[in-house]
Formats: sequence, C-alpha cells, structure tokens
Amino acid sequence: MMHYLKLSLMSLATLAFAGCDIAENTTLTDTDLFPLAMAEAAAFSESSSDSVMQETVQPEPLAQSAFKTIEWIDLMPKADLEALLNPPSYISEVEDGSFEDQISNQLQNALTAASDDRYQQALVSQDIVVEMNDQPVRVPGFIVPLEFNEQQRVTQFFLVPYFGACIHVPPPPPNQIIFVSYPQGLKQDSLYDPFWISGILKTSLVENEIATSAYTIQMQSYEIYTEE
Repeated sequence: MMHYLKLSLMSLATLAFAGCDIAENTTLTDTDLFPLAMAEAAAFSESSSDSVMQETVQPEPLAQSAFKTIEWIDLMPKADLEALLNPPSYISEVEDGSFEDQISNQLQNALTAASDDRYQQALVSQDIVVEMNDQPVRVPGFIVPLEFNEQQRVTQFFLVPYFGACIHVPPPPPNQIIFVSYPQGLKQDSLYDPFWISGILKTSLVENEIATSAYTIQMQSYEIYTEE
C-alpha cells in the first residue's frame, strides 16, 4: 500500500511509472526524513495539528471561494497522461521493485533524450496546460522543503502529488511538480503531512539540483489536508 493522496487517477499513475513502492511498515521515521530534507536544501541554499492554518501573503487576498480545487491530472496535457496510463511492455511486464525494474528505469531514463519512446518522454515532460496560467487554484500535495528561515519554517518548497517524491524516490514529471515561494514561512511538523495550497498558478519553469517544476504558485494560504 502506498502512502499518497487518494485524490485522482494521476496519483496511481505517478506511483506506477516512478517504479517505486513505499511500504506502510517502512522503518523510516520523521527523525530520519527531516535531516535528509534539510541536507538536500543546504546543497543549493542554505506539531502535526488537526486545526486549519491560514496565512495570507497578498495585500488584498482573494476570498477562499475564488480558488478552484484542482487535481494533479489537470496540470498534465492529455497526450502525456495517455502515454503514462498505457506503459510499454518493458514496463508492464517487469515486476515492480525488482533488480530488472531498477536497471530498466535507469537505462530508459538515460536514453530519453535520444528516444522516440512516448512513455519515457512523458516521464520528463515539461509540457504544460496553458489555460492554467494565472488561475486561482487550490491543490493538495506533499511538501519537499527547499529553504528555511531562522524559525525553521519552510520558505521555498516543491509541492508534489505523492509522499517521498524528490527525496528517496524518483521525481514526478516537471508538469507534476509546483514550485512555491512563501517568505512568511510555512510550519511543517512532518514530511508525512499533506497540505492544501491556495494561490495563483503560473506556467513558469524552475530548475535546481533536486528537481524541475513546470509550474509555480503565488501562494496566498495553506491548510492541513483533509479529504473532502
């Protein structure tokens, strides 16, 4: 069983093509994961609660009702989604997590640039849905911290559709990663905690050592994730 948001078909597809499996009985703990995230953040820069946390960054913030709730598949062009939902035989016929699976993924990813394999192209696609630009959206996801302030609040992060992305499993395609800058800082008690993020979505490419995102969000508010 995977630890991810049960919100859309893309959550299942992303985990399938990532070729990774995170067991519920994993021995990794928050204590293990936070130093790892902090170390990766330092490479290029420097209590879980049931209550909802809201912070605004705009002088005249939009009403919460103005933000349209979207799913991750809304950010992926139909051609990419179709390719990922119909993997080639060398993917579907190999057991997940096997040695052959790991080698196959490494070799296929290495050949992506010169390959006409539509599936492999979709794995690294930076193609975006242009209609999503400048849209007020509300999207759920897990936070991969990139920078922290002196209070150890997260000021820059990648928002991703499943737990562990970019840290100890391969990253999703760039069009399934959103870069968020939030100078006020977001309090994150656990990497396991998903959030709802509300803000203005931009089709803007951001690259760094951890991953590449094809979207950014001018964040207005956040809240601990709860299923609706």
